[in-house]
Amino acid sequence: MPSNAMLYLTDAGPVAVQGEPLITGMVDAAPFDREALLTALRIDQAGDGTFPEFVQGCWNAGVIWYDVDLYARTCACHGADGDSYVEAYPAVAI
Repeated sequence: MPSNAMLYLTDAGPVAVQGEPLITGMVDAAPFDREALLTALRIDQAGDGTFPEFVQGCWNAGVIWYDVDLYARTCACHGADGDSYVEAYPAVAI
């Protein structure tokens, strides 16, 4: 997460995207803060922020990595000490 690098595993093969790093040098990872994470999630879900702001909010909430499962429709956010939060998303018909 702090490197802001994403890896997408697709049926067509893996794709990596390098965003602007969140930090440089050595810094302490914040403790996992579920309420701060939920705030970042709700702002993002409401469309009231940008993706970089969402990623920064997750980092500030102590999230060091997350895993999105598009088949299960879940996003699992993990902290450095093993804490985690899983959010399920409803199916959307297009």
